[in-house]
Amino acid sequence: MADVAPNLKTPTDLNRNDTRTVAEALNIALADCFALYLKTKNFHWHVSGPHFRDYHLMFDDQATQILGITDAIGERVRKTSQTTLRSIGDISRRQTIVDNDRDYVSPDEMLAELREDNLKLIAVFRDARERAEEANDTATSSIVDDWIDQAEERAWFLFETARKG
Repeated sequence: MADVAPNLKTPTDLNRNDTRTVAEALNIALADCFALYLKTKNFHWHVSGPHFRDYHLMFDDQATQILGITDAIGERVRKTSQTTLRSIGDISRRQTIVDNDRDYVSPDEMLAELREDNLKLIAVFRDARERAEEANDTATSSIVDDWIDQAEERAWFLFETARKG
């Protein structure tokens, strides 16, 4: 990550080198949130079958929740005097969640893939929280706990929805 342009520096009492590592982790989380948001919307638009309505609505709810935290992540990065994502290309260079461009994905595969992706996102959030704690950035550490909880709930709902019998 390059140094922050002078006119983008914001006041903070946190060590800028420490916040740089936190910002790097948050930017990966942000890229993964955008990737997961788009995948969830993709599945929302393309789900079919006997559980269409339930899955369609659940995927939409989950996509809305994921998109809802993106602004908080970006703003948290800026509050620590760092910079965040700038483009789709920037997202693609940082994301760890793999896109799904297949023409058809079965509903069972959708549920499983989104569950696994939410679990990956939890790991990314935990890494960001650890870095924040090392940097004495309690505000970031605290807010990341909420994002972990939300992703755990999404993974749980996807798991329970996929259960048979």
